Amino acid sequence: MLNIQNTHTNGNMVSKRKVFIASGLGIAAGIILFSLFSAEKQVDFNVDVKPILNKKCISCHGGVKQQGGFSVLFREEALAATKSGKPAIIPGHPEESEFIKRLKSDDPEERMPYKHPALDASEIDILSAWVKQGAKWGDHWAYLPVKATELPDVDNDWARNDLDKFIYAKLEENKLKPSAQADKATLLRRVSLDLIGTYPSEKLANDYLNNKDEAKAYDILVDSLLASPRYGERWASMWLDIARYADTKGYESDPNRNIWAYRDWVIKAFNKDMPYNQFITDQIAGDLLPNPTDAQYIATAFSRNTPTNDEGGTNNEEFRTSAVLDRVNATWEGLMSTTFSCVQCHSHPYDPFKHDEYYKFMSYFNNTRDEDVSAEYPLLKQFNDSLTTELNKLTSWVKTVSSVQAAKEVNLFLKTGQPAINSTTADELQNAVIGNNNIALFFRNNAVARLKHVDLENVDQLIFRYRSEKPGGRMSLHIDSPDGPLLTSWPLATAPGNQNVYIDFKKQKGIHDVYIRYSNPTLGKSEELVVFFDWFHFAPQLPGKGRPDYAVYKKTFNDLLNAQVPTTPVMVENPTAMQRKNNVFERGAWTAKGKEVKVGVPHSLAYAMPKNAPENRLGLAMWLTDKRNPLVSRTMVNRLWEQLYGAGLVETLEDMGTQGMAPTHKELLDYMAYQLMYKYNWSIKKMLKELVTMATYRQDSKVSEELKEKDFFNKFYARGSRVRLSAEQIRDQCLSISGILSQKMYGPPVMPWQPEGIWFSPYSGAKWVKSNGEDQYRRGIYTYWKRTAPYPSAIAFDGASRVACSPRRIRTNTPLQALVTLNDSAYVDMARHFVSRIQQTGEKSVALKIAKGYSMMLYKPIPQNRLKIFEELYSKALLVFKKDSASASAFMGDKQKPAKAEDAALVLVANAMLNLDEVVTKN
Repeated sequence: MLNIQNTHTNGNMVSKRKVFIASGLGIAAGIILFSLFSAEKQVDFNVDVKPILNKKCISCHGGVKQQGGFSVLFREEALAATKSGKPAIIPGHPEESEFIKRLKSDDPEERMPYKHPALDASEIDILSAWVKQGAKWGDHWAYLPVKATELPDVDNDWARNDLDKFIYAKLEENKLKPSAQADKATLLRRVSLDLIGTYPSEKLANDYLNNKDEAKAYDILVDSLLASPRYGERWASMWLDIARYADTKGYESDPNRNIWAYRDWVIKAFNKDMPYNQFITDQIAGDLLPNPTDAQYIATAFSRNTPTNDEGGTNNEEFRTSAVLDRVNATWEGLMSTTFSCVQCHSHPYDPFKHDEYYKFMSYFNNTRDEDVSAEYPLLKQFNDSLTTELNKLTSWVKTVSSVQAAKEVNLFLKTGQPAINSTTADELQNAVIGNNNIALFFRNNAVARLKHVDLENVDQLIFRYRSEKPGGRMSLHIDSPDGPLLTSWPLATAPGNQNVYIDFKKQKGIHDVYIRYSNPTLGKSEELVVFFDWFHFAPQLPGKGRPDYAVYKKTFNDLLNAQVPTTPVMVENPTAMQRKNNVFERGAWTAKGKEVKVGVPHSLAYAMPKNAPENRLGLAMWLTDKRNPLVSRTMVNRLWEQLYGAGLVETLEDMGTQGMAPTHKELLDYMAYQLMYKYNWSIKKMLKELVTMATYRQDSKVSEELKEKDFFNKFYARGSRVRLSAEQIRDQCLSISGILSQKMYGPPVMPWQPEGIWFSPYSGAKWVKSNGEDQYRRGIYTYWKRTAPYPSAIAFDGASRVACSPRRIRTNTPLQALVTLNDSAYVDMARHFVSRIQQTGEKSVALKIAKGYSMMLYKPIPQNRLKIFEELYSKALLVFKKDSASASAFMGDKQKPAKAEDAALVLVANAMLNLDEVVTKN
């Protein structure tokens, strides 16, 4: 008898099969197959079990569906009684567990997965062993706190810092060796594009290239780039995708939005190396910090970048709710690499987040004053220095004559206009209408409207904004009903434009419905709309009445209230009396309100919530930036890595959960996340310096045949990454090479050249008006961004539309990209300026001019085969332009002005040079 033993290993489970083959008289007597587990190891839930459940079971037995009352999403659900009344999994007893029995069944009506291919034997063995070992659950690595990671035991001179040791250990494990260091010219261009998104100054480049001390020269270069104001512009471009920043509101009409102050805030924050935890806190809850600055208010525009809908007939509450949901999703996907949006409709199919937890989290964002009104309230008034001085004098005086709290309330109202009741929320209308269902409250004669649940505690004044041109009108305020107690009445003054009016009355108590009435005996039964209301503000009168200086400060108050100054949409929290209830939306529908919930984060991550955290957005920010939060630091270092190498250690930047791609170097990711928090105190610049000084980063990007075979996608980093530049980098680099890149920073967006017919602006008729002078040559980050018609060349190179949070850009390669950079008039114009710059060097021959241009682009001599190609191109173009002078003039940008064929030919060559693979790619 011949005995053959076959050992099969899968994960942490060893299955031994013995096959006995008996023979007699040359005829097989039989085959016996059986399995047994020996030297059994513990099954790892995350490594072995979870992938099987996610792939084969959870679509029918998880967050979306729970067929038969059975779910494998959470342990308590998996072990609970099913519709049969019995649990499907009995820990320790796979032979008694219906879960295992169904997997092994031969009956097609009983076997699971139902009407799908059966699990293979190894998968069933793993699940059986798991149940036998107690059906223990495990937490996904990304949802566990970041802890100190032990460095690999690597003894090699190649590593320049500790990060390299993780890379080298993985290379050794895969029998690979790192590549040689790239040449200085390549490194200069690589690190400049990575850190500042464009080219360095000529002096900085020459200092680096001419310095014989390579190590010292590189450190000086990196430090200089990190200190450059261009650094903030480059990294802000990355962040604005996450913040879904745009210069328009979105949806059908997509009108203008003045929110560029937020873009400038992001640039400044990166430039001053604001710690990342503060960077997050200011954006999530800057308005809730003690005595918030203008900058902290502007930071909260992160959440005001949501699209809003001004289309007539739309429901403001619907789109306010949509904006709140967007803020939830952007916070999770952008800051925590988690696909949380599906939890809006049902529990997460794969990760430990339950349906009601979405709405607990949404509650943090559900109590802000913005209500999808076309005016975009709340708006931060950005007073100039003199007005700011007047405001400070006023609030100091109020503090003296009344209280600190009164001073805060005056400051908040004058800076943000809050808390105010938007007229669009009025109801119980008689002879009144909400214009277009979402614009403002309009009155006819004998009109009535209700403002519900107004906090009148210690209130003795109404300030409201309105417009009316009909004399003879009178208004009155009534408590609790249209004919209820009269609060006050007054003649309504007329004015051609909007005006703010103060109405005083006796001090009140409690919360009441307030009814507004209007009548005008001169109008009769006219159906004409005669009064237009914007907002109402009920508050105590300015304190200090009766003091000698009261009139002066009252005038200051009024001047500040009416000041016409730039504004930015910001976040302001509802006062207590205006707080909204928070409910679960059944199946995600905002109109189907379910059970009421309180604010909170998912139970699986609640361990990171500080004990003293308030139940508002400031508490949320504290949870996000707590060092126990497992996702925020991991997400950011993964994003930094992706920006340098083209792919993150976890490639799916939007999903670090169980369905995201597994990290190529998990220990390195955790090590960097720990370093960011504990060693560098959340400093992005320090983290980036560590990254770009790695030996890994400095490698040559040439691909050997061995690397093509063993690591085609460079997952182990045995060579430098080769990445196509971003839309902004391609434009900014060309502007820099051409010598026309504007150094101007900040301010309103600009409109460089784009073809006619791109914009279609319903209602407003807005047009793209090309900027003049240096504004047309500013960096890409300052280009006006219209959501429904983004800048065409940027979109061609995978720029984000920014309708929603974009955690990463997926790179594409299409013929359209070459057509853009070869034919787009903006790039042809840059080529003309590039030739002007080349000609200023004084080179005489065409070959020398081409060679000089190449060295300007790439800091290295042109290869002879490249030079020959461009010389031939020049010769062909010269012949064409000599025969067709009109084409030469047109190509040089002025059909009426004679042009030299030699100049036009050189511009064509320069245009082609700017399209070289090594120019549009970071090698």
